[in-house]
Amino acid sequence: MENTTKITAACVIENGKVYVNSKLDFTAEGSASSLDFLKAAYTHYQLNYPKFYKMDSLCKLAMVASELLMRTNRINEKYASEDIALIIANGASSLEIDTEHQVSIADEANFFPSPAVFVYTLPNILIGEIAIRNKIKGENTFFIFDTFDEDFIHSYTDSLMNNDKAKCVIAGWVDFYEDKYRAFLYTVERTNEGEAHTTTNINKLIDNKLNFERN
Repeated sequence: MENTTKITAACVIENGKVYVNSKLDFTAEGSASSLDFLKAAYTHYQLNYPKFYKMDSLCKLAMVASELLMRTNRINEKYASEDIALIIANGASSLEIDTEHQVSIADEANFFPSPAVFVYTLPNILIGEIAIRNKIKGENTFFIFDTFDEDFIHSYTDSLMNNDKAKCVIAGWVDFYEDKYRAFLYTVERTNEGEAHTTTNINKLIDNKLNFERN
């Protein structure tokens, strides 16, 4: 059988739960806040990346999801750094940290902008954090959509693969705003194993966690 683009691993994080390859892998529904949950997940999986605590909320979410994805599918052991691409989107951009930054500069009498906050006031910083952590040097692009656009992400990802711009792509959605969060990351490779990389199967991966939860 000819190799085609396939979904080879996936991680979904939302509502106090972590799903790896459509199976519930960790839950901390009783967490007081989204940040408490992310810290609980970080501790549970023993991620051991001290920089995590200095990141903004969006990057913390991206880091947990990408770490679990890379543990499940060790693509950085299979491909050269420049052959792995990152294609990620969200809806709120970096508004969570933007708001915090704005508060720090709004009061002229107490003007004290923080460089540690300002550095995260672009959503594509999360791609940089993933790339630095995993030494990924391939194409990386961040998009802003109202909702996850599986048609666009599918088309863009397959275009990279079909035009030899990447041999593996990490694609998906990472969004965090006002204590609401959702991450969905998956790997695409040219192989005989895994599910065909179609919009139907992308949505199926997301929906399967709901089926698992009901069982």
